[in-house]
Order: sequence, then C-alpha cells, then structure tokens
Amino acid sequence: MTSPGLHIRGTARIGDTHVFGPLDLTVAGGEWTCLLGPSGVGKTTLLRLVAGLDRVTTLDGQIAASDGKPLQGRLALMAQSDLLMPWLDVMGNTLLGARLRGERPDRHRATDVLARVGLSDHVHKTPGQLSGGQRQRVALARTLMEDRAIVLLDEPFSALDARTRSQMQDLACDLLAGRTVLMVTHDPAEAARLGDTILIMEPGGLSPFAPPPGAAPRPIDDPATLTAQADLLTRLRNSAA
Repeated sequence: MTSPGLHIRGTARIGDTHVFGPLDLTVAGGEWTCLLGPSGVGKTTLLRLVAGLDRVTTLDGQIAASDGKPLQGRLALMAQSDLLMPWLDVMGNTLLGARLRGERPDRHRATDVLARVGLSDHVHKTPGQLSGGQRQRVALARTLMEDRAIVLLDEPFSALDARTRSQMQDLACDLLAGRTVLMVTHDPAEAARLGDTILIMEPGGLSPFAPPPGAAPRPIDDPATLTAQADLLTRLRNSAA
C-alpha cells in the first residue's frame, strides 16, 4: 500500500467563534506525525475535520491528500475511548465497520488480525470481560480491519497504565508501519518515542520540534529520547503559560 501524505491549511470557526488557525500542516506519507499542544487549542477538532466527522465546525481552507485523490474511503480514526459496542463480542466489534456498511464480514481476516494483537483467546468475550488494555487492542484491531492508508489517532492510549501504554505504542508502531499516521497526544514521552515529525499546535499556528534520532518506537530509556521528552515538556509548559 502506498500511503499519501496530507496537507491541511486554513482557519476553523464555529459560527463567528474562532477555533484555530490559520495553520499550514503537512503530514508526510508513510510516517508518524505527532501533534501536541495545550488543551482547547483545537487538536481533536482538527482530526475530526480531517475524518469528516465534524458537522459543526467550518474550515475556511483545504484538506487534501498529496496524490490529489479523494480522502473518502482512505481514512480510519482511533479515538481515546475504545467505543466498543457492549453487546457485541470481540469478533463482532472487530467486524463492526463492515457490518455498518452492509458488507460481508471477513471473519478469516479478522481472526488473523486478532491474533496479531494478541486476542486469539478472547474472541468471544464482551467488552465488560476485558481489561482496559485488551479493549484498546480490540479498537486497534478494528482500525486495522479498515485497512486504510491514513490513520488518525486521538490520544488512543492515554487512559492506560504506563506498562500497557508502552506495549500498545510498540504494537501500533509495528502494525501501522508504512501508513500515514497523524496522532494527537498530550504525552511528551509518547511523541518522543513515536514521532517522525513532532509539531506543537498553539493559538498562533504550528511550531516544529526536532524528534530524537533513531527509528520508532525508540527505547524508553534511550538518553536522546529522554532528553527530547524533557525539552518537549518544557516547550509545552511555556506554550500553555
């Protein structure tokens, strides 16, 4: 799969209320771009606009793929909440996208995807029988079943404990290799581990932050990664101030 990049530019508003911008954001194809910034600056709104899910906010600008083709049908969104249907089991939740589109579900492929995320022994369990980490693995499996070239991640691991969050970061980085990923996160450590490009979104626009060297996911104890994490936290504190 050849994953296109994204170009997002413009100003967002709700009625006469300014939400964010003007900004000019380029997301490199086949790489992870991590977007950080103070709460309320419009990061999640930006993702929802790209995904075509925001019916309230108006973008005076453009969202386009680098190859010039329509974005429709090439995007998947994984949110902070796993959004699992409590009455469906793991398999049913993994196949939910196909079911909602009226397509024939590919149970064979879903079985393979669930094996890749380590849930082969939990296929018939409902969300209430799963841990938080397992629920997020189901959400990741559902995202992988969509098989989209562009994946939007909105703080998908922030509610997990540190150990599980690190495991999910590693897993997502492996399974989404080669995809174009735009990830909103509030966690400097997460951005330092995963970002090929790191951007700070502020009321005045976007500021780049140099990622540490090495391929993601970077070791959590790597000195350069730890230094980048600390420097990024300082930048975010100054931005919020």
